[in-house]
Amino acid sequence: MQFLVIAYDGTDESALDRRMAVREAHIEAARAMKADGSMIVGGAILDDQGRMIGSSCIVEMPDRAAVDAWLARDPYVTGNVWQKIEVRPFRCAPLA
Repeated sequence: MQFLVIAYDGTDESALDRRMAVREAHIEAARAMKADGSMIVGGAILDDQGRMIGSSCIVEMPDRAAVDAWLARDPYVTGNVWQKIEVRPFRCAPLA
């Protein structure tokens, strides 16, 4: 089952520092998910000035419980980067 995850960083003055402190670990984990097929696509949400303020991705997981388990161990969650997370069931359109 596919899920759309939209996650927003905190807005305090230390938010970007927290993101950058765990960014490599987060990207490494996302690359592993891409390799095993559970990450379809992901990237940063930017503000009008091009600064990272959150993330969005589409993942393929058996169920919502699996998504929640992944989120619980993601460095952006454990590192207190993402402050607001929305998870919605999703279906990619068969465009290819």
